[in-house]
Amino acid sequence: MRIVRFRNASSQAQYGIVEGDEIAVATGDPIKGMKRTGVSVPLAGVKLLAPIEPVNVLCIGQNYKAHVEEGGANLPKAPILFMKTTTSVIGPNEPIMIPKLAPTEIDYEAELALVIGKTARHVPESRALEYVLGYTCAHDVSARDCQRNDGQWVRAKSFETFCPIGPWLETELNPLDVRVQGRLNGQTMQDAKTSLMIFSIPFLISYLSRGMTLLPGTLLLTGTPAGVGFARKPPVFLKVGDVFEVDVEGVGVLRNPMILEA
Repeated sequence: MRIVRFRNASSQAQYGIVEGDEIAVATGDPIKGMKRTGVSVPLAGVKLLAPIEPVNVLCIGQNYKAHVEEGGANLPKAPILFMKTTTSVIGPNEPIMIPKLAPTEIDYEAELALVIGKTARHVPESRALEYVLGYTCAHDVSARDCQRNDGQWVRAKSFETFCPIGPWLETELNPLDVRVQGRLNGQTMQDAKTSLMIFSIPFLISYLSRGMTLLPGTLLLTGTPAGVGFARKPPVFLKVGDVFEVDVEGVGVLRNPMILEA
């Protein structure tokens, strides 16, 4: 099932279920429960929004071996956790703003993300996927100069619009071996299977839940494959007019253009 959050010309944000070329409109929300209204609207006639308004945005760094190696780092012995602000979240087709404060080294990171559907605390790895509401595409946009100079990653990852997600939540996905691709202006820059993760998604959920309560509505970005811009020779950074796509097998395609912050 594909759950969307959307707005049309005459409505506030609402949820629905994608059925072919239409959306079956629903009341409620994916966390507390949804109920079909019996009304459908054309998928092409609405503006898709970020499929969830997350309560927290947790992210895992350096979770693909080839990505660790391209950056010249050592393989992590435990998951590297950082956070993005909820104010950085945007939806499909919304523009990513290149910030005036740090305009020169804006990098792309295509990722598979998941949303926690029920309170998770001390979850065994064998049951971790039971706590997932659904999966979506995510773009962990990063200001590399800030990331390099700040001593920690949060500001570099949290500028406005730096966390596009969408186009919907896919509830029926086995996330253990799906293909994650990142495309810049149609050219494939990143391409790997989630089976190549250093720390699997069940392990990540279990590991994090032993240290903190994962609330319903928590968004978790699970790491990016090799091929990021800063590691290329010469480096490739995002610029005004670029379009970046995150394509996750079994989920869909998240597409966002680049603009300059006004």
